[in-house]
Amino acid sequence: MSGTKSGGHADDPFQEGGGSLLRQPKAVWATAGASVVAFMGIGLVDPILPSIARGLHASDSQVSLLFTSYFLITAFAMLVTGFVSSRIGGRRTLLAGLALVVVFAALSGMSGSVGELVGFRAGWGLGNALFVSTSLAVIVGAAAGGSAAAILLYESALGLGMACGPLLGAILGDMKWRYPFFGTAVLMAIGFVAITAFLKEQPRPARKTSLLDPLRALGHGGLASAAVAAFFYNYAFFTVLAFTPFVLDMSPYSSGGVFFAWGVLLAVFSVLVAPRLQHRFGSLKVLGGSLLLLAADLLVLGYGDHTTAVVCTVLSGAFIGLNNTVFTELALGVSDAPRPVASAGYNFVRWFAAAAAPFLAPRIEEWTDLHVPFVVAAAAAVAGAGIVAVRRRALTIEAVEMEPRHAAQDGVSAFAN
Repeated sequence: MSGTKSGGHADDPFQEGGGSLLRQPKAVWATAGASVVAFMGIGLVDPILPSIARGLHASDSQVSLLFTSYFLITAFAMLVTGFVSSRIGGRRTLLAGLALVVVFAALSGMSGSVGELVGFRAGWGLGNALFVSTSLAVIVGAAAGGSAAAILLYESALGLGMACGPLLGAILGDMKWRYPFFGTAVLMAIGFVAITAFLKEQPRPARKTSLLDPLRALGHGGLASAAVAAFFYNYAFFTVLAFTPFVLDMSPYSSGGVFFAWGVLLAVFSVLVAPRLQHRFGSLKVLGGSLLLLAADLLVLGYGDHTTAVVCTVLSGAFIGLNNTVFTELALGVSDAPRPVASAGYNFVRWFAAAAAPFLAPRIEEWTDLHVPFVVAAAAAVAGAGIVAVRRRALTIEAVEMEPRHAAQDGVSAFAN
């Protein structure tokens, strides 16, 4: 893949097959709208972490468990989502995920202790995993204009959600830290009604997915290499997302503005910049270079003054956007496993890092000082780049062989399945 261009973005997604990105069935818009809210839930708590800590009389390390419980459950849920959706269908899986998010987001807002809130976030993570893992397949199946337009719509939902989550958290959280959770529950309930009304049941796959299929897929050297490299990358990614708000120590509005700008860069570089750089330089060169730049950015963030930390936090969104796109292309195109199975195995590995970083970063600070968590995160990004370099052959040869078969869906967002 290092010398190839990304097939999913090669054609004009706005006019593929005579369709238009904006001319989609109501079912697609309902699913895409709910996807925006689902992705908002990831960064929703970012600007209100200090407020939650004060409101529940909790330490930074205790509050960081809101991310750990969420992503730990998400990791294990990746082994279940394909099993469930291949048996009850995509529509019912989406509705089950949305229902869980509505219930657990509302319960999160009513939490009386940090322990309760951490537990409810775990249930929220299960619901989000069921929804997010199925939504892309549903959008592609129901969209007009071909798969490229559908994928661009999905990636746009991802970027919009990642950018607006912190902003919504700041606006509602400035009034009371509980309100962002209630707001999410209301928005997801609206999504539930919209999907119930507009989305018909999608065809079920001819072969049912077993619980062990994603683990078996990891027996492929290229997929395993991509997953392990992404594990280290995600540790760096979620150090920024979960630990930096404590370092910046800003008001909810200010912190929300910083992470809104971060999310905008993430979206722009994921959807617009990454495909062009891949076409010019090759995917593996873009990935390796972006990981090293992220490492440098983290070091400057950790040792700079407050203004520098703000700038580097925003700038990290560009490198994260590039990495998200390229990593997922590798995961979906490097092996001969079906896309949902390969993606589930890949995400099962990488989400453990998303659970580990929020847990470890504040503790590393307690054991050492404020700078060391960012040094560790930078080292993780360098480790990811090293794996990509060492396993270059495994990540290139199989990817080139698979590209004609998988080109139609290259460029899928890193949160796809």
